[in-house]
Order: sequence, then structure tokens, then C-alpha cells
Amino acid sequence: MSEKIYLYPVWIRLWHWFNAILCLLLIITGISMQYSDPAYPMIRFDWSVSIHNIAGIILALSYICFFLGNILTPNGRQYFFRKGIVKNLISQARYYAFGIFKGENPPFPITKEHKFNPLQKFSYIFVMYVTIPLVILTGIMLLYPDFLVIDFFGNKALHITDILHVMMGFIVSLFLIVHIYFCTIGHTPLSNFKGMINGYHETH
Repeated sequence: MSEKIYLYPVWIRLWHWFNAILCLLLIITGISMQYSDPAYPMIRFDWSVSIHNIAGIILALSYICFFLGNILTPNGRQYFFRKGIVKNLISQARYYAFGIFKGENPPFPITKEHKFNPLQKFSYIFVMYVTIPLVILTGIMLLYPDFLVIDFFGNKALHITDILHVMMGFIVSLFLIVHIYFCTIGHTPLSNFKGMINGYHETH
């Protein structure tokens, strides 16, 4: 029999889905600008640029809301590590690689106080506090290259900024794919998705 724990307040759920839509728009338009044949683009180039720029600005504002929300609400405590970080990461990785297929109980069950397991926590901290800020920073620099990049660092810096922006975007894209996959590993394949709609996490 499953048990439900209220883990996701309204502001987290709204931010999560809003952020997901923005990230998808940025990924699709970014791929279109980067890899499409100019004669046969996925999305018309000028449309891609406009959508990408607008979505990027909104994402930056959304990130500020996320950052402030973690400072002003108890949600920020979820991003602190417990003692024995390396040991806990190895234990969780072993569970994902072997234990989950043997029907073992998770080494770090979800509770109201700890809604992330060690690997989730590590990946969320890396993405939300390293990757996304770099995406936003490099995106703003590319939005105003003459003023923020070339005048200060020269033409070569523009290429470095562009490469870093694309690399961080690739990491976000990879994270999104892995995140969606692991969301299917719940009480049922759809229970974690439902949790981000109604706020309740179902435990086994």
C-alpha cells in the first residue's frame, strides 16, 4: 500500500513546469540555430533567434525567483549534503546500477526532510547552481557581445563564450533526458509526474 507525502508546494510546481517549458524552447531553438541547414532550417532563423532571446531573458528572471525561493523558504535546506558524501553517492549509484533491478529498498528513501537522494542532490546542485548560472551569464554576454565581450576581452573571447554557452546548454539537455527517465522510476511510471501536479509524492 502506498503512502503520500506532500513535498512540492505550489510555487515549486509552477516554477518547475514554467522552467521546463523555457528549457525546451531554448534547447529546440538553440539546436535549430546551431545545426540546421540555412536552406532548410528546423525553425526560421530569425524566429529562432527571437524566441531564444526572449525565453533566455525570462529564464534568467525565473532563476532569480528560484534562488530567492530557496533562501526565503525551507526548500533551500534540501540542497545541503549529509555527512559521508562520497560513501552516500557510491551507495546510491550502486542501487541505480544493480539494486533497483533486484527489488532492493532504496538506501535513501524519500522523506519530507530529505526529498532528494545523494545523486539527485549532487546533480541538482551542479545544474541549478553551476550550469544554469553559466548558461544565463554567457547568454547575456552573447546578447550584447560588443559591450560585454569584445570591448573587454577581444574577438577571441566571443568564440570562447559561445562554446561555453553551447557546452552548458548540452549539459542541460542531457540532464533533462536523464531527469525524465528517472522520473519514471517511482511507485508507478507516472506517479512522479503526478506529484509535480498535485504536490504529493507516492512511496512504496
